[in-house]
Amino acid sequence: MYFFTADCHFGHANIIKYCHRPFKDVMEMDNEIIRRHNSVVTNDDVVVHLGDTTLGNKDFANTYIKQLNGNHSFLKGSHDSWLGQQTPTMWDKKIDGQYIVGTHYCMRTWPRSHYGSWNVYGHSHGHMPPEGLQWDVGVDNNDFYPVSFDKLKEIMESLYKLEPVKEKQRLIQYKYQALGRWARKFMPRDVKGLHKDVVYEQLVMMCDPIIDEIEELEGE
Repeated sequence: MYFFTADCHFGHANIIKYCHRPFKDVMEMDNEIIRRHNSVVTNDDVVVHLGDTTLGNKDFANTYIKQLNGNHSFLKGSHDSWLGQQTPTMWDKKIDGQYIVGTHYCMRTWPRSHYGSWNVYGHSHGHMPPEGLQWDVGVDNNDFYPVSFDKLKEIMESLYKLEPVKEKQRLIQYKYQALGRWARKFMPRDVKGLHKDVVYEQLVMMCDPIIDEIEELEGE
């Protein structure tokens, strides 16, 4: 099984204050994140860490990594000085036929996003809502647990149900843009008289079904 996580910030006491984490101190935070991780991850699983694992050096990072179940892959985040400069900032793989792109930062378009790929990301600590088929897998957004591939499938299925409405919104926006281009092309500023009235009537006729679609969308 594949798991995804981000933004553990092991050993970073101030993150409790910055992100309003429900722990009394950094020791409780670290121990609880490790406990929850190990409660769902086995040593046969693969865990992809999408950045900001810890602010410490490599030896400091290893004191935490060796306590975590699983086979680990790391991306470089905002605070991972312990990782080398050649550490990748993007991870991608097809799992059970599903293409997944992992990044530290939330993306608005990503490889194969127009073909149903998923983007999993961190960094935003639950404050960056998904746009399309993506999810913040950071610990702050997932009750301090890593997110399994099976859980991601459930999340993406629920997000996919919202896509038809979003697609309808995009279609209406496209029609407005096309209408504007049509008007600029066929109705120059110096049009006067009868011809202008005819063009205006045609514009109104084109707008009516779009307005109907907007009213229908708002009623959903």
